[in-house]
Amino acid sequence: MTPRSCLLLLSAGLLVGGEAQAQAPGTAKSGAGIYTCTTLEGRRLTSDRPIVECSAREQRILNADGSLRAILPPFLSPEERAAQEARDRKQAAEIAARNDAIRRDRNLMMRYPTEAKHQQARAESLDDANKARLISERRIKELAQERKPLMDEAEFYKGKPLPAKLKQQLDANDAAVGAQRELIENQKAELVRINGRYDLELARLKRLWAGAAPGSLGAAPADAAASASR
Repeated sequence: MTPRSCLLLLSAGLLVGGEAQAQAPGTAKSGAGIYTCTTLEGRRLTSDRPIVECSAREQRILNADGSLRAILPPFLSPEERAAQEARDRKQAAEIAARNDAIRRDRNLMMRYPTEAKHQQARAESLDDANKARLISERRIKELAQERKPLMDEAEFYKGKPLPAKLKQQLDANDAAVGAQRELIENQKAELVRINGRYDLELARLKRLWAGAAPGSLGAAPADAAASASR
């Protein structure tokens, strides 16, 4: 007898023994039971002991009167068990992702029950980014005013090296203007990102408002998902 067969017989014995012990005294059914299964090829097999040919398939253990006593699950090798556990983990991850999508869609609809609410949120987000851009533009104007007397002073040194202090002040002014211009470019990019996020959200919301089931639209974009989770 192969090790696989021995393990199958042992697992069947433990299953049936445990089932018999669980019955109330005086009600235990006699006999080891009748094992029956259907092979992958469709053959129906019956035996008075676990069927080795069905070790990878479920086996039904019947009483003498044909009633079901227990079910012997498939016996898995270490490799098969590892594969089954991998499938179980994948299934669990898929279920978790689906539940997360359902939760996010429901939160999104609660946050924005109407298109007007969504447009209001878009306007507020854009307003914040525009205010930051205006602050940078105002600072650039201030720096231009601060630079004017420095340039007037530099006129006295045409063709000559600038004093170290004056050169340092001009360089600092240039650096500050450059930093503000970079901020403005970043703020412009942020405006584009905000509009893109709200466009995607609105397209998703329109489908949900029209009756699409939460979680049925696939994963939400990262920005939209972050917004829905707030």
